[in-house]
Amino acid sequence: MKRKLKAGIFITLYLFVSGLPAAYTAQKSTVARAIFTTKIVDREPVDQVLIINNKTKDVFFFTDLRHFEGQKISHRWLYNNKVESVVSFNVKGPRWRVYSRKEIKPEQTGKWTVIVHNEAGQSLKASVFRVVDSTEQQIILPLEN
Repeated sequence: MKRKLKAGIFITLYLFVSGLPAAYTAQKSTVARAIFTTKIVDREPVDQVLIINNKTKDVFFFTDLRHFEGQKISHRWLYNNKVESVVSFNVKGPRWRVYSRKEIKPEQTGKWTVIVHNEAGQSLKASVFRVVDSTEQQIILPLEN
């Protein structure tokens, strides 16, 4: 009788745990958000840059990292597929918001990419925006709070 009871409890517990969402059973590292913005206020982006004109001097890349604590994460900025800069961060908590800034020169029109890498060099996320001549239309989206 005791043996059957223990087996029943084990099976019930297994079914309960296996049915839980991943957030309860394992902490998976993820890049929750990764966006370009014109400004950071209170550690949050104010808008989302898709296309920006070359009169804009600075662009920020914001990432919301989940469960990378104790690791080093980097933003690798590429302009027309060539590395412009690499900015590294030491993640110190289960949710860590970081951003890097790039000064864009007026002649640097074209495709910009930032790739988020972990400390092993694996690509975790890539985001792209485009810089256009000042006569062309920008696309900068407001973010909902």
